[in-house]
Amino acid sequence: PLLHAGASAVMAVRLDKVGRVARIILNQPDKMNAMTAQLVEDFGQVLESIHLNASDYGAVVITGAGKAFSAGGDQAWLKQRCKDTASRNSQIMHDFYHRFLAVRSLPLPVVAAINGPAVGAGMCLAMACDIRVASRSAKMGFPFVSLGLHPGMGATHMIATVAGYETAYRLLLTGDMITGEEAKELRLVSQLAADGPAAQADALALAERIAAQSPVAVRTLVRSLRRKQEEGLEAALWREADAQEHCY
Repeated sequence: PLLHAGASAVMAVRLDKVGRVARIILNQPDKMNAMTAQLVEDFGQVLESIHLNASDYGAVVITGAGKAFSAGGDQAWLKQRCKDTASRNSQIMHDFYHRFLAVRSLPLPVVAAINGPAVGAGMCLAMACDIRVASRSAKMGFPFVSLGLHPGMGATHMIATVAGYETAYRLLLTGDMITGEEAKELRLVSQLAADGPAAQADALALAERIAAQSPVAVRTLVRSLRRKQEEGLEAALWREADAQEHCY
């Protein structure tokens, strides 16, 4: 790993360099890579490291250690929101979204390798990536309403942008969990892989093909595509944060 532990014994997020690909690994498998305070902090450090050494890379892969991509928001942290004020929660949630959506500020294309469950904010992180590769039976979903919450972290914007409004309405209003195969049918992911480590290997192979292209062409193209996709995103994030404030 390129980043080593500081105060903590094990980094909650690892960064490996594989050729010209930066591989980000959410590294709390015992917690299904839920977004704990440590994981949030370490994720930011990893993104900063990639920014500082961007010329060394041609693409990025994000995946989870163990059998999950990410189980989403840490339940203990979310319960704390009930004890805070509405106005503070709106700002706290907006800041939380941006800690992970900052992956879109990387000057490189980002591929999500959905190797297992990607739930709630965990699936939102996958949606923030440019391309998604998923295991056939990986469970995915946005069960915010099942928890009494308005969706957050760009879910209301990114799902509709990637797969259309009808898919966004259905998945967000029902909280349905779907498999990788159904996600491919709904155009939430662009490539399927066999169950097990194949999603990570296939995503790495895809990232390597991208990294072999002209760096200038790839980086300018990523900016062009994201610019259109992000129209209205910031307004959606504030709308989500304000709506979640009322749910708490």
